[in-house]
Amino acid sequence: MPIIEVNGLRKVYGGRAVVDGITFAVEEGEIFGVLGPNGAGKTTTVECVEGLRVPDAGEVRVAGLDPIRDHDRVTRFLGVQLQQSELQAKLTVREALEVYSAFYSRPADWRSLAERLGLTDRLDARFGKLSGGQRQRLSIALALIGNPKVVVLDELTTGLDPRARRESWKLIEEVRDSGVTVLLVTHFMEEAQRLCDRVAVINAGRIVALDSPAGLIDRSASAAVVSFIPSEPLGDDELAALPAVKSVERGDDDTLVISGTDETVSALMSMLAQRRITARRLRVTEGTLDDAFLDLTEQEN
Repeated sequence: MPIIEVNGLRKVYGGRAVVDGITFAVEEGEIFGVLGPNGAGKTTTVECVEGLRVPDAGEVRVAGLDPIRDHDRVTRFLGVQLQQSELQAKLTVREALEVYSAFYSRPADWRSLAERLGLTDRLDARFGKLSGGQRQRLSIALALIGNPKVVVLDELTTGLDPRARRESWKLIEEVRDSGVTVLLVTHFMEEAQRLCDRVAVINAGRIVALDSPAGLIDRSASAAVVSFIPSEPLGDDELAALPAVKSVERGDDDTLVISGTDETVSALMSMLAQRRITARRLRVTEGTLDDAFLDLTEQEN
């Protein structure tokens, strides 16, 4: 049984459905990403999973339990890092860990968590004096202190510099490797591509795609792009006949830009070799999750 199940979830504010029939399941032990532009309904969706909001329709189950009706039981094994959260500025890291530890009957050893997350030398530092990266590390520690089976991380790396963001990615991978299921909400495509086993793309309150990052990229119009200047003319019809071609464009300097898949690139290279055509300024670019995301959300708008 999936550790998280969401079926037909709907939430309405001011007569507008910000979440409109969302369905997905998260398997135990995976990092499941929720992607989407600002205002797409990502945070509202996970807040229903966390039991912080009551759905207007549909069903949510975490380990078979209703996050609203069984809220006390769910909070025993669900850790949460909220999109926007602040501790009192004068509270030290040590005090925060001790306070949160007291909320659980069988908490994790907060000293071990602090060491694991690189906070040992900051235990006596006040929250207001922590850097953005240190605050995020503390947020992860507080989300893990109850020994959760599932942890929800909402926009964990927003506002972090590139180095701090990559350090946070390593921490998320370590969390998953320890056996914790991760529900990761993000709008950073590189983050989702690096971390997630599967991704649900939400746009305007609906899931427009659900697949692995590689699967989403393969469905993109730009899964692979090859550009070059041929030493001899090539016709649009013969290029369009190549396997899995999505588009063929010509630049002012005779550059050809062909979008497709790896199969397209292989077939093109074979054709050029057979006809002894030289490809000058040859460049092959793999598609990214960013390309796939733009394709998917543009199709829906």
